[in-house]
Amino acid sequence: MILIKIGGGKKINLNYICEDIKTLTDQGEKVVLVHGASVIRDEIAKKIGAPTKTITSPTGISSVYTDKTAIDVFLMAYPGLVNKTIVARLQSYGVNAVGLSGIDGQLWKGKRKVNVYSKEGVKTKLITDNMTGKVTQININLINLLLNNKYLPVVCPPALSEENEIINTDNDWAVAVMSGALKIEKMVVLFEAPGLLKKFGDESSLIKIVNKDKLDTYLTYTQGRMKKKLLGAKEAFTQGLKKLYWSDGRIKNPIINALKGTGTIIS
Repeated sequence: MILIKIGGGKKINLNYICEDIKTLTDQGEKVVLVHGASVIRDEIAKKIGAPTKTITSPTGISSVYTDKTAIDVFLMAYPGLVNKTIVARLQSYGVNAVGLSGIDGQLWKGKRKVNVYSKEGVKTKLITDNMTGKVTQININLINLLLNNKYLPVVCPPALSEENEIINTDNDWAVAVMSGALKIEKMVVLFEAPGLLKKFGDESSLIKIVNKDKLDTYLTYTQGRMKKKLLGAKEAFTQGLKKLYWSDGRIKNPIINALKGTGTIIS
Protein backbone atom coordinates (compact mmCIF):
# COMPACT_ATOMS: atom_id res chain seq x y z
CA MET A 1 0.00 0.00 0.00
CA ILE A 2 1.25 3.47 -0.89
CA LEU A 3 0.11 6.66 0.81
CA ILE A 4 0.31 9.70 -1.46
CA LYS A 5 -0.06 13.25 -0.24
CA ILE A 6 -0.36 16.14 -2.69
CA GLY A 7 -0.07 19.79 -1.76
CA GLY A 8 -2.65 22.47 -2.42
CA GLY A 9 -0.53 24.62 -4.75
CA LYS A 10 -1.85 25.93 -8.04
CA LYS A 11 0.93 24.42 -10.18
CA ILE A 12 0.39 20.83 -9.05
CA ASN A 13 -0.43 18.85 -12.20
CA LEU A 14 -3.46 16.75 -11.36
CA ASN A 15 -3.53 14.96 -14.72
CA TYR A 16 0.03 13.69 -14.30
CA ILE A 17 -0.78 12.49 -10.79
CA CYS A 18 -3.95 10.71 -11.93
CA GLU A 19 -2.04 8.99 -14.77
CA ASP A 20 0.46 7.58 -12.27
CA ILE A 21 -2.24 6.49 -9.84
CA LYS A 22 -4.00 4.67 -12.69
CA THR A 23 -0.72 2.91 -13.55
CA LEU A 24 -0.16 1.88 -9.92
CA THR A 25 -3.71 0.61 -9.39
CA ASP A 26 -3.58 -1.34 -12.67
CA GLN A 27 -0.47 -3.04 -11.27
CA GLY A 28 -2.50 -4.11 -8.23
CA GLU A 29 -1.12 -1.50 -5.83
CA LYS A 30 -3.45 -0.21 -3.13
CA VAL A 31 -3.31 3.60 -2.99
CA VAL A 32 -4.64 6.12 -0.49
CA LEU A 33 -4.55 9.77 -1.59
CA VAL A 34 -4.55 12.74 0.79
CA HIS A 35 -4.68 16.28 -0.58
CA GLY A 36 -4.45 19.91 0.40
CA ALA A 37 -6.36 22.92 -0.95
CA SER A 38 -4.58 25.97 0.45
CA VAL A 39 -4.64 28.10 -2.70
CA ILE A 40 -8.35 27.53 -3.40
CA ARG A 41 -9.11 28.09 0.28
CA ASP A 42 -7.36 31.46 0.20
CA GLU A 43 -9.12 32.45 -3.03
CA ILE A 44 -12.56 31.62 -1.60
CA ALA A 45 -11.75 33.39 1.68
CA LYS A 46 -10.76 36.53 -0.21
CA LYS A 47 -13.91 36.45 -2.37
CA ILE A 48 -16.21 36.32 0.65
CA GLY A 49 -14.34 39.12 2.39
CA ALA A 50 -12.74 36.99 5.09
CA PRO A 51 -9.11 36.57 3.97
CA THR A 52 -7.03 33.78 5.51
CA LYS A 53 -5.13 34.83 8.61
CA THR A 54 -2.03 33.13 9.91
CA ILE A 55 -0.60 33.02 13.39
CA THR A 56 2.92 32.13 14.48
CA SER A 57 3.60 30.05 17.57
CA PRO A 58 6.31 31.06 20.06
CA THR A 59 8.48 28.31 18.47
CA GLY A 60 8.19 29.94 15.04
CA ILE A 61 5.69 27.56 13.40
CA SER A 62 3.01 29.32 11.34
CA SER A 63 -0.55 28.03 11.04
CA VAL A 64 -3.94 29.20 9.83
CA TYR A 65 -6.09 31.03 12.36
CA THR A 66 -9.36 29.07 12.26
CA ASP A 67 -12.53 30.66 13.59
CA LYS A 68 -16.11 29.73 12.58
CA THR A 69 -15.87 31.63 9.28
CA ALA A 70 -12.57 29.96 8.44
CA ILE A 71 -14.13 26.54 9.10
CA ASP A 72 -16.92 27.38 6.64
CA VAL A 73 -14.30 28.29 4.03
CA PHE A 74 -12.43 25.04 4.72
CA LEU A 75 -15.60 23.05 4.08
CA MET A 76 -16.13 24.84 0.78
CA ALA A 77 -12.55 24.37 -0.40
CA TYR A 78 -11.30 21.03 0.92
CA PRO A 79 -14.14 18.43 0.99
CA GLY A 80 -16.10 20.59 -1.45
CA LEU A 81 -14.50 22.05 -4.54
CA VAL A 82 -11.03 20.46 -4.49
CA ASN A 83 -11.92 16.98 -3.21
CA LYS A 84 -14.71 16.50 -5.73
CA THR A 85 -12.56 17.87 -8.56
CA ILE A 86 -9.88 15.28 -7.78
CA VAL A 87 -12.42 12.47 -7.47
CA ALA A 88 -13.98 13.37 -10.82
CA ARG A 89 -10.57 13.59 -12.48
CA LEU A 90 -9.57 10.15 -11.15
CA GLN A 91 -12.88 8.75 -12.42
CA SER A 92 -12.05 10.12 -15.88
CA TYR A 93 -8.87 8.01 -15.77
CA GLY A 94 -10.84 4.91 -14.82
CA VAL A 95 -9.99 4.97 -11.11
CA ASN A 96 -13.04 4.42 -8.90
CA ALA A 97 -12.30 7.11 -6.30
CA VAL A 98 -14.35 8.01 -3.23
CA GLY A 99 -13.93 11.44 -1.61
CA LEU A 100 -13.90 11.75 2.17
CA SER A 101 -13.06 14.43 4.67
CA GLY A 102 -11.70 13.58 8.08
CA ILE A 103 -15.21 14.17 9.41
CA ASP A 104 -16.84 11.39 7.40
CA GLY A 105 -17.14 8.13 9.32
CA GLN A 106 -14.96 9.69 12.04
CA LEU A 107 -12.06 9.06 9.68
CA TRP A 108 -9.75 11.55 11.42
CA LYS A 109 -10.33 12.28 15.10
CA GLY A 110 -8.22 14.49 17.31
CA LYS A 111 -8.05 16.65 20.37
CA ARG A 112 -8.94 20.29 19.95
CA LYS A 113 -6.32 22.75 21.17
CA VAL A 114 -8.35 24.85 23.59
CA ASN A 115 -5.56 27.38 24.09
CA VAL A 116 -3.26 28.50 21.28
CA TYR A 117 -0.45 31.02 21.66
CA SER A 118 0.42 33.50 18.94
CA LYS A 119 3.58 35.58 18.88
CA GLU A 120 2.93 39.14 17.74
CA GLY A 121 6.13 41.16 17.76
CA VAL A 122 7.61 40.88 21.23
CA LYS A 123 4.29 39.89 22.78
CA THR A 124 2.63 36.48 23.05
CA LYS A 125 -1.15 36.42 22.78
CA LEU A 126 -3.54 33.73 24.05
CA ILE A 127 -6.21 32.67 21.52
CA THR A 128 -9.18 30.67 22.81
CA ASP A 129 -11.52 30.55 19.78
CA ASN A 130 -9.15 28.79 17.37
CA MET A 131 -10.81 25.60 16.06
CA THR A 132 -7.70 23.51 15.48
CA GLY A 133 -6.39 20.20 16.72
CA LYS A 134 -4.02 17.30 16.08
CA VAL A 135 -5.25 14.04 14.60
CA THR A 136 -4.66 11.12 16.96
CA GLN A 137 -7.04 8.42 15.67
CA ILE A 138 -7.70 6.99 12.21
CA ASN A 139 -10.73 4.91 11.24
CA ILE A 140 -8.72 2.27 9.39
CA ASN A 141 -11.79 0.02 9.08
CA LEU A 142 -13.37 2.56 6.73
CA ILE A 143 -10.21 2.88 4.63
CA ASN A 144 -9.78 -0.90 4.41
CA LEU A 145 -13.46 -1.37 3.57
CA LEU A 146 -13.02 0.89 0.55
CA LEU A 147 -9.68 -0.56 -0.55
CA ASN A 148 -10.90 -4.14 -0.25
CA ASN A 149 -13.83 -3.29 -2.51
CA LYS A 150 -11.63 -1.68 -5.19
CA TYR A 151 -12.32 1.96 -4.26
CA LEU A 152 -9.56 4.53 -3.93
CA PRO A 153 -9.99 6.82 -0.89
CA VAL A 154 -9.32 10.52 -1.52
CA VAL A 155 -8.99 12.14 1.90
CA CYS A 156 -8.71 15.73 3.13
CA PRO A 157 -9.20 17.90 6.23
CA PRO A 158 -10.98 18.99 8.33
CA ALA A 159 -11.11 16.49 11.19
CA LEU A 160 -13.46 15.82 14.07
CA SER A 161 -12.67 16.62 17.70
CA GLU A 162 -13.32 14.32 20.63
CA GLU A 163 -16.43 16.44 21.24
CA ASN A 164 -17.47 16.01 17.58
CA GLU A 165 -16.61 19.58 16.61
CA ILE A 166 -15.19 20.30 13.17
CA ILE A 167 -11.53 21.23 13.55
CA ASN A 168 -8.81 22.32 11.19
CA THR A 169 -5.78 20.07 11.39
CA ASP A 170 -2.26 19.99 10.03
CA ASN A 171 -2.30 17.75 6.95
CA ASP A 172 1.33 16.65 7.29
CA TRP A 173 0.77 15.51 10.86
CA ALA A 174 -2.48 13.76 9.89
CA VAL A 175 -0.82 11.75 7.10
CA ALA A 176 1.96 10.79 9.52
CA VAL A 177 -0.58 9.34 11.96
CA MET A 178 -2.41 7.75 9.04
CA SER A 179 0.79 6.09 7.83
CA GLY A 180 1.24 4.49 11.24
CA ALA A 181 -2.36 3.34 11.54
CA LEU A 182 -2.31 1.76 8.07
CA LYS A 183 1.21 0.34 8.56
CA ILE A 184 2.44 2.21 5.49
CA GLU A 185 6.11 1.62 4.61
CA LYS A 186 6.35 3.99 1.62
CA MET A 187 4.86 7.47 1.40
CA VAL A 188 5.12 9.97 -1.45
CA VAL A 189 4.61 13.69 -0.80
CA LEU A 190 4.29 15.95 -3.85
CA PHE A 191 4.50 19.74 -3.84
CA GLU A 192 5.71 22.69 -5.95
CA ALA A 193 9.44 22.02 -5.65
CA PRO A 194 11.82 19.23 -6.68
CA GLY A 195 12.14 18.13 -3.04
CA LEU A 196 13.91 19.50 0.03
CA LEU A 197 16.07 22.48 -0.95
CA LYS A 198 19.24 23.54 0.81
CA LYS A 199 18.59 27.13 -0.24
CA PHE A 200 14.99 28.34 -0.09
CA GLY A 201 13.65 29.04 -3.59
CA ASP A 202 16.75 27.69 -5.37
CA GLU A 203 15.58 24.55 -7.17
CA SER A 204 19.14 23.65 -8.11
CA SER A 205 19.98 23.13 -4.42
CA LEU A 206 18.03 19.86 -4.11
CA ILE A 207 19.05 17.60 -1.24
CA LYS A 208 18.79 14.06 -2.62
CA ILE A 209 19.29 11.91 0.49
CA VAL A 210 18.27 12.65 4.08
CA ASN A 211 18.91 10.50 7.13
CA LYS A 212 15.65 10.21 9.08
CA ASP A 213 17.58 10.37 12.36
CA LYS A 214 19.00 13.78 11.45
CA LEU A 215 15.81 15.55 10.33
CA ASP A 216 16.17 18.22 13.03
CA THR A 217 19.39 19.44 11.42
CA TYR A 218 17.46 20.33 8.24
CA LEU A 219 15.05 22.70 9.98
CA THR A 220 17.49 25.55 9.28
CA TYR A 221 16.93 25.06 5.53
CA THR A 222 13.16 25.31 5.76
CA GLN A 223 10.69 28.18 5.82
CA GLY A 224 6.92 28.34 6.31
CA ARG A 225 5.08 25.13 5.43
CA MET A 226 8.28 23.12 4.97
CA LYS A 227 8.91 23.26 8.72
CA LYS A 228 5.61 21.48 9.26
CA LYS A 229 6.49 18.95 6.57
CA LEU A 230 9.70 18.13 8.45
CA LEU A 231 7.86 17.75 11.75
CA GLY A 232 5.28 15.56 10.01
CA ALA A 233 8.09 13.47 8.52
CA LYS A 234 9.63 12.95 11.98
CA GLU A 235 6.29 11.74 13.31
CA ALA A 236 5.78 9.41 10.33
CA PHE A 237 9.08 7.65 11.05
CA THR A 238 8.17 7.45 14.73
CA GLN A 239 4.96 5.74 13.57
CA GLY A 240 6.91 3.12 11.63
CA LEU A 241 7.36 4.56 8.12
CA LYS A 242 10.41 3.10 6.35
CA LYS A 243 10.88 5.46 3.40
CA LEU A 244 9.52 8.91 2.53
CA TYR A 245 9.75 10.50 -0.90
CA TRP A 246 9.43 14.27 -1.32
CA SER A 247 9.15 15.23 -4.95
CA ASP A 248 7.77 17.54 -7.64
CA GLY A 249 4.04 17.51 -8.32
CA ARG A 250 4.43 19.60 -11.47
CA ILE A 251 6.35 17.11 -13.62
CA LYS A 252 5.34 14.16 -15.82
CA ASN A 253 5.06 10.85 -13.91
CA PRO A 254 5.52 12.59 -10.54
CA ILE A 255 4.82 9.53 -8.37
CA ILE A 256 6.75 7.00 -10.43
CA ASN A 257 9.71 9.38 -10.73
CA ALA A 258 9.62 10.05 -6.98
CA LEU A 259 9.79 6.31 -6.31
CA LYS A 260 12.79 6.14 -8.66
CA GLY A 261 14.59 8.77 -6.58
CA THR A 262 14.03 11.95 -8.62
CA GLY A 263 13.42 14.11 -5.55
CA THR A 264 14.44 13.77 -1.90
CA ILE A 265 14.50 10.35 -0.28
CA ILE A 266 14.28 10.24 3.51
CA SER A 267 15.06 6.92 5.16
